[in-house]
Amino acid sequence: MTPQRTYTVAQLAEHVRGSVRGDASLMITSVQTLEGASSSDVSFLAKTSYVPALRATAAGCVVLRESDATQSPSAACIIVDDPYRSIVEIIALMYPPVRLPDGLRDVSSTIDPTAQIDATAAISPGCRIGAGCVVGAHTQLHPNVVLEQGTQIGSNTVLYANVTCYYDTIIGDQCIIHSGAVIGSDGFGFVERPDKSFIKIPQVGRVRIGNDVEIGANTTIDRAAIGETIIDDGVKLDNLVHIAHGVQIGAHTAIAAQTGVSGSTTLGQRNRLAGQVGVVGHIQITDDVVVFAQSGVGKSITTPGVYFGSPVKDHRTALRIEAAARNLPDLVHELDTLRRDVDELKKAQSHE
Repeated sequence: MTPQRTYTVAQLAEHVRGSVRGDASLMITSVQTLEGASSSDVSFLAKTSYVPALRATAAGCVVLRESDATQSPSAACIIVDDPYRSIVEIIALMYPPVRLPDGLRDVSSTIDPTAQIDATAAISPGCRIGAGCVVGAHTQLHPNVVLEQGTQIGSNTVLYANVTCYYDTIIGDQCIIHSGAVIGSDGFGFVERPDKSFIKIPQVGRVRIGNDVEIGANTTIDRAAIGETIIDDGVKLDNLVHIAHGVQIGAHTAIAAQTGVSGSTTLGQRNRLAGQVGVVGHIQITDDVVVFAQSGVGKSITTPGVYFGSPVKDHRTALRIEAAARNLPDLVHELDTLRRDVDELKKAQSHE
C-alpha cells in the first residue's frame, strides 16, 4: 500500500455519511484497532463484545453507533448505522492501493507483436505476453505475469506477480488476481487402461472469468475439457482454492481457503463455502446456499439454506446429530447398566 493520506474527522465523517461528536478538526493519520490506537488514529466498534476495549482505548476518533457513543473516551466519534462498513470505506480512502504508472512498458518484458495492449495498461518487468493477447485500459500486470496466446483481459484489472494464464483465458473488468494463481491449467482428466495405467484426455476448453472477480494467491482454476470453466461476476475466491475443469460458479459466490470443487459441478448464485469444503463432481448446488467449514458435499443441494457435515446435511439436523454423538458414551453406559439389570432379573426369575 502507498503511505496513507491524512484527513480531519470531519472529512472522514463526510466520506461515510456520518455525524461527528466532539473535535471535528482533529487530524487522523492512520487506522488502528481499539487496543493499539493512539490519539491520531481512528478505530471502530462493531460488536458489543468489544465495549471494554472501547472504554480503554486511546484512539483519537472511534466510528460507532449512536447507542455506544457515550462509552467512548475519544476526542471525537463518528456516528454511523454500520461501523464495520464505514471503517472499510475509511481504510479504502486512507490507504489507496499501489498502482503502476499508466503506459509502463518495462524493457525486460516480452510482448508478441500481434498482442493488443491498451496504451494505458502497465506491463512490469519479466512479463511475457503471447500472440493474439488483448489487455484492456488501465489494466496492471505486475512482475513475471505470463499470458499465453489468445488470453484476453478487460479494463482496470490487476494481475499480481507470477500469475500465469494459459492459452485462451478470458478475464473481465475490475478483477484482482493475486500472486501465484494459475488460470487455465489442464483439468485432471485421464482414461484408465486395463493395466491400470492412464491415457490423458486432452483439455481443449478454456476458462472464462467475469467482472469484479477476486482470486486469491496460489488458487488454481482448470480449463474445461470441452467448453468453458465459468467464474461469474462478483465471485470471490480465497487463497489455495481449487476449481476443477468445467465447473460453473454463479455470481457473487464466495469460497474460502482450501476448498475444492470437482469437475463439471455447478454452484448457484450467492453461495458461501467455508474453508476446507469438498464438493464432488457432476452435481448442482442451488442459489443462496451456505456450507460450513470441513463439510463434504456428496450430492446435489436443491433447497437454499445452511448445511454442515460430511456427508453434508441441513445445519439443524447436523447439529442434532453432533449433540447425540457427544452423548453416546453416557448412552452406552446406561445401556450396559440396563443390560446388567435385565440379566440379574432373568437370573432371579430362573431361581424362582
